[in-house]
Order: sequence, then C-alpha cells, then structure tokens
Amino acid sequence: MAVRTFAAIDVGSYELSMKIFEASPKNGMREVDHIRYRLDLGTDTYATGKIGYEKMEELCRVLREFSEIMKAYKVEDYKAYATSAIRETSNSRIVLDQIRLKTGIEIAILSNSEQRFLDYKSVASKREEFKHILENGTAIVDIGGGSIQLSLFVKDTLAATQNLRLGVLRLQERMNHLDVKPAQYEELVDEFISAQLAVFKKLYLKDREIQNIIIVDDYLSPLVKKHRIGVTKEGYVTVDAYEKFTEMLHKKASFDVAKDLDIPEENIPLLYISSVLVRRIIHLMDAKLLWLPGVTLCDGIAYEYAEKNKIMVIDHDFEQDIVACAQNISKRYMGSRKRSETLEKITLTIFDSMKKVHGLGKRERLLLRIAAILHDCGKFISMMNLAECSYNIIMSTEIIGLSHMEREIVANVVKYNHADFDYSESIDYLTIAKLTAILRVANGLDRSHKQKFQDVKTVLKDGNLIITVDTNEDITLEKGMFKEKAAFFEEVFSVCPVIKQKKTF
Repeated sequence: MAVRTFAAIDVGSYELSMKIFEASPKNGMREVDHIRYRLDLGTDTYATGKIGYEKMEELCRVLREFSEIMKAYKVEDYKAYATSAIRETSNSRIVLDQIRLKTGIEIAILSNSEQRFLDYKSVASKREEFKHILENGTAIVDIGGGSIQLSLFVKDTLAATQNLRLGVLRLQERMNHLDVKPAQYEELVDEFISAQLAVFKKLYLKDREIQNIIIVDDYLSPLVKKHRIGVTKEGYVTVDAYEKFTEMLHKKASFDVAKDLDIPEENIPLLYISSVLVRRIIHLMDAKLLWLPGVTLCDGIAYEYAEKNKIMVIDHDFEQDIVACAQNISKRYMGSRKRSETLEKITLTIFDSMKKVHGLGKRERLLLRIAAILHDCGKFISMMNLAECSYNIIMSTEIIGLSHMEREIVANVVKYNHADFDYSESIDYLTIAKLTAILRVANGLDRSHKQKFQDVKTVLKDGNLIITVDTNEDITLEKGMFKEKAAFFEEVFSVCPVIKQKKTF
C-alpha cells in the first residue's frame, strides 16, 4: 500500500481542529500538520440550545479554509466529526446540511459513547506506554466542553465508565450566569461537582485501588507538553507537582498566569475549571501519578482509520472493552453471569452457522453478543414487565463504543426477546428482527436456566437448522417450549430450527 494522506477534523465545543496524517503500513499514521482555530460553539448551545448566526458563518468560513488546506496536501480521505456543541443543538440536521452546502465537508455527529471511545483509542495509540500504565489500577478522565467521562480500568480491563455533565464550558456558562469572579471559581466549581463525584465513588469506586490517572483535555495537556507543569518524564506528573501547580494557578491574577504560562488570557477561566476538576478527582481516587499523553480526538479518528484500513497492527482488543462494559451493566442489575455466558455461546454459534442466510456482519455479531449478556437486566426492576424494563435500562445506560442507534438496536432485541415483535418498528427493522429471532431460539434452548448442554453444534441442511445438543439430562421442557421460540425464527429466515439430542454414555 502506497503512502496515503488522511485528514481528521474535530468540530469541538470551543475549538475547530484538523490534523493531517501520512498513512502507510511501514510508518503507521504520521502526523504532518495540526491546524487549530478557537471558536466557542458550546456557550451558545448550552445556553440557548442553538448556534447563533454569526458563529455559524464563522464555522463555515473556517471549514472552507480547512477544505483548501486539504487540497494543498492532496488529502485522499478524511473524516469529520462534531461533538456535544452540535449534538445538543435542537436543529442539528439543519446545521449539518448548511455546513455541507457551504463548505462541501460532510460532518457526522458522534454520540457521547462514540466520542469517548475515539478519545480512548487516541490514548491507546501510545501503544507501549498505554499497555504499561494499565498494569495497575487506572482511570481515564476525558474532559470535554459539555461533559467529562470517567472510565476505570482494572487489570487491563474496562471495569466501569460513566458520563457526568461537568464539562468545562458548561461549568463556565454556569459561572457566567452567576456573575462570579475568577477568585471564586475554585470554591464554586467544587460545590458544583462534589455531589456527582460522591455518587460516582459510591457506585463504582468502592474498594478499587486507582494508582494512575490518564488525563485527556485541551488545557492542562499542552502545559505538560511545554513543561509548564513539573514533569517527571515526558507527559507524566506526580500528584505533588500537580498540587504545587494548582496552588500557583489560584494565587496569581489571570494576567500573570497567562504571561507565566505563555497562553491567551481568555483560556484562563477554562484552565481554572479543568485544574479544579482534576484536583477533586485525584483526591477522590487517591491517585499517585498523572499521565497527560497530549492526544486529541483527531488522533483517535486517525487510529480508527488505520484500524479499519489495516494500516497498523492493533494489539488491543477494543471489542472486548465494549463487551466488558456490557458485562458490568449486567452485574449491576444482578444478571446471572453463568446464564449470560451460556446464552452468549449459543447465540454466536447459531449466528456463525447462519452467515449465508442472515447476511449480517461482524458489528451485528457484537450487538447480538451484548443483547445476550443483557437479556434479562429488566428483572432487577420488574419480573412482570421484563421487556419494557430491559429496554429502558439499556436506553438509559451508556455502553461505550456504541452509537445511539446501535444501543437502540440492542435494547429492541432484548425487548422483543420477551415480547411480541412490533412489525412497525422503524429503527433498522430487519437487523432487529434477525437478531431477535436468533436470541429467541438460544433462549428456548436454555429455558430451564440450568445450562443442561455440554456442547451445542449447529449446521444448515435442507432448509433446516439442525441444532445438536450434547447432554444426558432430560430436555423435555426445552423441546416442548422450543416450537414457540422457533416460529419467529422460521418466519424471519425461512429456515426451520430442529433440536437433536446427542447422549454421552
């Protein structure tokens, strides 16, 4: 594969950013340019729900300049994403259409979970350092304009993740509304964030030991890169050094801080807020070391592009992180791990043997796997209203790495596993029907919840799906209830599932 030029564009809450990369199997993704433009879109959105005319015009003007820069670099491919400032506007579709018509740039809106997953991938792009720091309990603190994402890793596995509406622009907008002075920021920000952080600690930290915190942000990270904060080695800061920095930050006047740190004075309020957020999280987790890798969403976009186009060998299993997130949700709602594992195994066995019939891909396989894991989460609320309760739990709970639509597909598959299928379903009707049919059959095979089968094998033969189960136990219940579950499967695929029992004596 020859060297290709790729551009990653981030339309953020308070900055437009574009990175140009050269992509090749030999060198991976090599950054060749980084263009940034300060534009505060978030203040309009968080205050009024819309982006004002003047800022819209400025946004389009800058994106036209980005387009000219891409032509100069002979960019062959690009990805442009918008985050919360456009995601939370009431007229986001109109905004995206105006941008496309006026600039020629197609922008997609990232859901929060997609955005944070890309930020997570940007950290993972620092491959050896990322792998090394995850050897001990680690938290990733991703600070955005509208919200922050706290993700906990234990033994290289994502243990918990939660989004809190404590973004720096959102907090600054509240400060502006209260008409407070910078000297009051620390105390008021602390009051705003303490309650939510306390709830996070109670629900997710418990007895977990977090030694390291990875910070992804736009204000502290550049200062670490310039060595304006005491750095032990590139990107690493001890908690003691950070405490000294924050003390200095809040003792001096804004003008003096801007001069000492060589940054625009207009950035100081947001820097204050970022510093207080991080300080409170350090105290909350009792962490010892900070790592600020200096990555941005653009790096995550490039990393995903390299992953999808097989430009780089990716040694971290990101799919397993999504699965781990679903497993933790199931655990939170008292789901049976043994039952979920059995159902997961059966559903994937059926899915893999039906590839030529269902025509679905790797991503749909992942969604089915998650649906199997979360198949009965609604029991935590109601045994009688299992379908609706399961749907509401999944739709109300973020699954990092899934888009809003993908989460809705999972929620509907779980819902229709327990309820009559709604043939007027508008969200990817066919995918939901196919995945539901497979999950229902798998559910029917373990109707007693006793995991009776040692092994399950499936094969397509003469219009039938032959499901061979290896067990010496009585499966009268499973066979009796199976017809009900198999009817929808036969309707969707025109394939009749048949159980065959193989006994081992």
